[in-house]
Amino acid sequence: MDTMFLMNSLWVMLGAILVIFMLGGFILLEAGSTRMKNAGHIAGKTIFTFGLASLVFWAVGYGFIFGDNANFLVGLSDFFYSGYQVEDMGLATSVFFVFQLAFAGISITIALGGFAERAKLSVYLVFTVLFSALIYPVIAHWIWGGGWLAEHGKQDFAGSTVVHLTGAMAAFAATILLKPRIGKYNKDGSANNIQGHNQVFTALGVLILWIGWFGFNAGSTVAVDDGFFGFVALNTNLAAGAGAVAALIISWIVLGKSDIPTMLNGALAGLVAITASCAFVDTWAAVVIGFIAGILVFYSARFFEKRKIDDPIFALSVHGAAGVWGTLSTGFFATPELATVGLPGLFYGGGLTQLGVQFMGVAVSGAYAFVVSFVILAVAKKLMNGLRVTEEEEIMGLDISEHGSYGYPELFVTKDQNVGS
Repeated sequence: MDTMFLMNSLWVMLGAILVIFMLGGFILLEAGSTRMKNAGHIAGKTIFTFGLASLVFWAVGYGFIFGDNANFLVGLSDFFYSGYQVEDMGLATSVFFVFQLAFAGISITIALGGFAERAKLSVYLVFTVLFSALIYPVIAHWIWGGGWLAEHGKQDFAGSTVVHLTGAMAAFAATILLKPRIGKYNKDGSANNIQGHNQVFTALGVLILWIGWFGFNAGSTVAVDDGFFGFVALNTNLAAGAGAVAALIISWIVLGKSDIPTMLNGALAGLVAITASCAFVDTWAAVVIGFIAGILVFYSARFFEKRKIDDPIFALSVHGAAGVWGTLSTGFFATPELATVGLPGLFYGGGLTQLGVQFMGVAVSGAYAFVVSFVILAVAKKLMNGLRVTEEEEIMGLDISEHGSYGYPELFVTKDQNVGS
């Protein structure tokens, strides 16, 4: 067997493992950013929904994205994927499948962040199935599976639109229908800061995500022969660093304090933004893209909070606003040498053509993800007697109300426990 075939397969498998490990980062990020009475629930539902999404992706998701006999929306083959080998891919097809499955799992995890601390577990189940079958695969096919946006030269190397914006727009629909958490807003409309219970967890979660992103972006080269994955990794790291620095600086200037959650969100925003452009732009542009993302995430979070959109883990700002910016950024910064898809950006003599394609891709993909998510959740709200747990259950916490046990059992003493035992 060809050595390069084996090396490519091993590299992409490593990328898949790194992306799946990002789920650990999301567990710590979401649990740390919310209250301890919901920590066990958050950890458990993240594992459960990834497992469920994996089965749906195997059954229909992969076929809808990459299947043959495609129509306007999706592909129509390779359902219940068998693991057969296609010889002309340059790597094991089954490895490519696992890599793509990991991306689908991350997108639904982002989407479910908008449900945090108030949605029924049964709603997570229903939405995971339908998102993984009807929302993510459609947009992924349009851009990565040879669909109509790919034909227009839409640039999205590793998923600022496909993964992050798609998940964020689904989270947006959920936050609207679920409404804010109890105690988030006062009668006069002012917002209360419901602090997460563990900033160390949140920071460790961001670090895990940062490391996992090398699988996300550099792994998307799906080849090792020219060493280009190193350049992609460099751009990724520079953008993350610039985002963290920019967010820290802007929070310091505006708030008078260097806000740690804002800084952490800035690093993630830089990562999300560079995900579309990491293979298409020079290193200096990666720094600019990440820096702008860090500032954008700060103002975006304030914008949504003022409009009573309760987004506990900032999915709309980190993955939505930064995802939009990252996708549009290639329309400015893509170089003639690196633009293997589409055209060079505005700053390199490409005019407005590529920027227009990027804008069209953001608008259509974002609208599709939001509208279909909203319809699914609105119907579920009618059929399932609401999306949200009762007020009593929300105050009690989803650990005990949905699962019967706490993530931190020694910190919660119930009336039937002997304190002295």
